[in-house]
Amino acid sequence: MADKPHQPHQPHSDPIQTAISKWTSTISPPTDDAAAASAWAQELSSNAPKRFTIYEPMALLPAGSFGNPPWTTELARHSAAVTDSLWTTLLQELSRSEGRSKSRLTHLAANEGIPLLRDQGGGGGGGCDRREEENVMRSPSGLRMLHGDFGPPEPDCPPSRNDFANAFWVSTKQNGILQTWAPRWTMFSRGNVKEKARLLGFPRAPPGSEEEEEGGGRSHVWAVDLYAGIGYFAFCYAKLGMRVLCWELNPWSVEALRRGARLNKWSVDVFSRPGTSVPSEDMMASTARIVLLAEDNGIARWRTEDMKKRRRGGPWLRDVRHVNCGLLPTSRLTWDCALSLTRTTTTAGQPAWLHLHENVGEADVEPRRREIELLLGGDPGEEGLNRCIRVDRVEKVKTYAPGVWHCVFDVLVTRRE
Repeated sequence: MADKPHQPHQPHSDPIQTAISKWTSTISPPTDDAAAASAWAQELSSNAPKRFTIYEPMALLPAGSFGNPPWTTELARHSAAVTDSLWTTLLQELSRSEGRSKSRLTHLAANEGIPLLRDQGGGGGGGCDRREEENVMRSPSGLRMLHGDFGPPEPDCPPSRNDFANAFWVSTKQNGILQTWAPRWTMFSRGNVKEKARLLGFPRAPPGSEEEEEGGGRSHVWAVDLYAGIGYFAFCYAKLGMRVLCWELNPWSVEALRRGARLNKWSVDVFSRPGTSVPSEDMMASTARIVLLAEDNGIARWRTEDMKKRRRGGPWLRDVRHVNCGLLPTSRLTWDCALSLTRTTTTAGQPAWLHLHENVGEADVEPRRREIELLLGGDPGEEGLNRCIRVDRVEKVKTYAPGVWHCVFDVLVTRRE
């Protein structure tokens, strides 16, 4: 096969197309026929990814990128060095894109989503039990790392401070809030940006002390996030001036939330004692804006009731205005705890909100609204409390699957007049 004479690439406004054009101009086509070579280049171009997202210093491509037959066939023809030159060219062009990135991009990956099941044999989010189980920690084991050092593949169990230090971390800013995470070990849901903005539209906590305004925890108004992740929604409540009590199991998400809180200049305390339970008194001594419990939220009801018994008339969890239940496909197991957290709030005449995340079929949204009101209103703990519980709003966040919506049911809880 004759070498392909070097031809200048054609400029594109799309940086991915520019990179592919540059790369194909440096390699030989699989045929000597000019028409076939032109068709080859066009096929690669038309089967390239159309979108990308920047999480500095990483560029993330959508699922399936460069994984279709034209590209797998093409990349199989080349050495690792030639393939890597495609990735570096992509990063160079994405870095140059106006308004896309403030600094040079160094890492490239394709997002293959969050599997429902996880084989724990490869570390997967800090788990030790080597078996396939439900992926409750939402570990992105399908992430396809194309270029760059994403950190050690087998961290300790649980991950050590050294593992965190050696991991690759990325960051982004949404609605004025910084977030950071290690993409090898934790997910980031870009589609939640609208829901975050919506939460920021709720009333701020009443003005606190000067220390509270600077990131401390002096506010007596609370929010509770029972599935905190890396701080998706917890940070919204912190920005509204509330103290936030969080639960999160994945140690990589715990570390991401801790780092993110500090990036935003909010004080944060993490309570984690593997194999043992941290005394509630230790947690209640914290004055941090964000208090994160690295334990199973299955004991959250017990934990919060224990805190209420020990607060001795103090403000700890006395005024809980928001409870976030953000697990998909349903957060049903935490609703009883969420209701109980709001009882002293409504007794004092303040409204409280439960934000219940559910995957719901398009035709089932309204029936589910009514079902939620009946379930919550019929909770045995509500007997005699004279409270009004109603779904005030249903927010359709994004489609989860054809005909299925990720919905947030905003449940308003008030004292009945």
